Amino acid sequence: MSSLLEVRNVKRSYTQGEHTLDILKGINLSIGASEMVALVGQSGSGKTTLLQLLGLLDRPSSGEILLNGSQVNTFSDDARSKLRRKYLGFVFQFHHLLPEFTALENCVIPQMVDGKSRAQATQRASELLGELGLEKRMNHKPSELSGGEQQRVAIGRALVNDPALLLADEPTGNLDPETSEQVFSLLLKLTRDRGVGALIVTHNPVIAERMKRIVYMRNGLLADA
Repeated sequence: MSSLLEVRNVKRSYTQGEHTLDILKGINLSIGASEMVALVGQSGSGKTTLLQLLGLLDRPSSGEILLNGSQVNTFSDDARSKLRRKYLGFVFQFHHLLPEFTALENCVIPQMVDGKSRAQATQRASELLGELGLEKRMNHKPSELSGGEQQRVAIGRALVNDPALLLADEPTGNLDPETSEQVFSLLLKLTRDRGVGALIVTHNPVIAERMKRIVYMRNGLLADA
């Protein structure tokens, strides 16, 4: 399996006055194309910090992060922003949709930022929202959608630019069990169909077991199941 993401001995520390807080203590991880990996750990174990580093929203104190073979630690902020748009998709526990725009527009805007025409972006967004079962809801604003529908729009937005890697932080954590199952099944299908690698933080053991691999975060370190 070709390596999409490589994390090599990554550490992240924060200095508070005279004290240094070590959050990540030497993370090693690889994710291949089409590989879905569950990240499990207690609150405060470092999961969110790791996602921020992998999402190029923060920089490690030491170690290397390689995306598609490129070592991205030392890239400029502008270059990292371009990489985020090109290679990464994000899904969060709360959908963070733009409330003044419709479901369709929420999926059109990221594409136009990436340089697509409105017509191209609208066609692509319509097709993807249709796959997510939202063909009759795409002209509704987030406040007019159920929680599960909102999260499906968020998944569409994350995948609409065809990212190589999806990062998800408790994507079904705010949903009831039945809706959670429906949303995760759609996420699983879409990522597999598109060959997207994924790292998904979850506290749900049923969801974790459906992924190819589970890694556990304990005290700033990763271990396989």
